[in-house]
Amino acid sequence: MADDVTVTDNPGEGQYEARIGDAVAGTAQYMRSSEVIAFTHTEVDLAYEGRGVGSALARTALDAAREEGLKVVPVCPFFASYIRKHTDYQDLVYEKDGDPA
Repeated sequence: MADDVTVTDNPGEGQYEARIGDAVAGTAQYMRSSEVIAFTHTEVDLAYEGRGVGSALARTALDAAREEGLKVVPVCPFFASYIRKHTDYQDLVYEKDGDPA
């Protein structure tokens, strides 16, 4: 299902964009600094729900954060849930004073 989803970063808009063909199927909005990226909102177009779009957005964005050495603040409930379910990303979560954000 998610094989036909292409995810790219659009830093000018502050979001990752998932496309299926030429259509934007979903977005994951973020705010970032040199050390931290906060994922604030994820949205998948109703026509593309259930096709792995949200998961592709989260996986691509979190993998990019890891590659760039960024810590993650999962403000968005979807990202928070995704990280809880995919424990290999939990080490990315920003901790302030030893407590997860």
